[in-house]
Amino acid sequence: MSYSVGQVAGFANVTVRTLHHYDEIGLLRPGTRSAAGHRRYDDADLDRLQSILFYRELGFPLDEVAVLLDDPDADPQAHLRRQHTLLTGQIEQLEKMAAAVERAMEARKMGINLTPEEKFEVFGGDPDQYADEVEERWGNTEAYRESQRRAATYTKEDWQRIKAEGDAINDRFIALMESGAAAESGAAMDLAEEHRQWMCRNHYDCPHRLHACIGEMYVTDHRFTENIDKAKPGLAAYLRGAIVANAERHG
Repeated sequence: MSYSVGQVAGFANVTVRTLHHYDEIGLLRPGTRSAAGHRRYDDADLDRLQSILFYRELGFPLDEVAVLLDDPDADPQAHLRRQHTLLTGQIEQLEKMAAAVERAMEARKMGINLTPEEKFEVFGGDPDQYADEVEERWGNTEAYRESQRRAATYTKEDWQRIKAEGDAINDRFIALMESGAAAESGAAMDLAEEHRQWMCRNHYDCPHRLHACIGEMYVTDHRFTENIDKAKPGLAAYLRGAIVANAERHG
């Protein structure tokens, strides 16, 4: 089988101009040409394009991608292993970033006069515990800035309302757990969507992909797991299951 440049552009969700550029710089030369001189790509070309796009997604410049792919000592399986390692590292980093942004909502001083007792009452923990860590690592992200902008406008009553809404969602998750409903059930996924919308409404824009990373963080960061499971053992894992299933349901 061979494919036209337009077909390949459609498969890979890139522009024809991009494929022409890859050809011109020698990064991806089509295996054959038609009688009329048009580019035709075979399966090996598609495999190479897939590797190129993986590396580009990981932030590699084109010249480095060319060096990696043209290494005579590397085989396709080695590229896939390297890409898997790099992508897994990015996922872990995103999970850490999501955790840090969420902690920032609890860690940042809110610019209102709360006693230490009131701070602990509202947050259930030390609101300044992670402030330096969060600001140093994620202070330049838009999600962090958005959470800070919103937090600066909230009163004590706002924080109590937000906490009450969050607690109510958790209570409903616990009720579902106790009813025997699976984390992947329709009811649990619907409640996970409510949880996501609660975050969007009160803290920062949280698309389903980021929400899924936060769900993973609930079980990979022992601090969150221990805190969530205070309400009911196993709740963190149940939340994670419902959130990830809901994210998958929304593509």
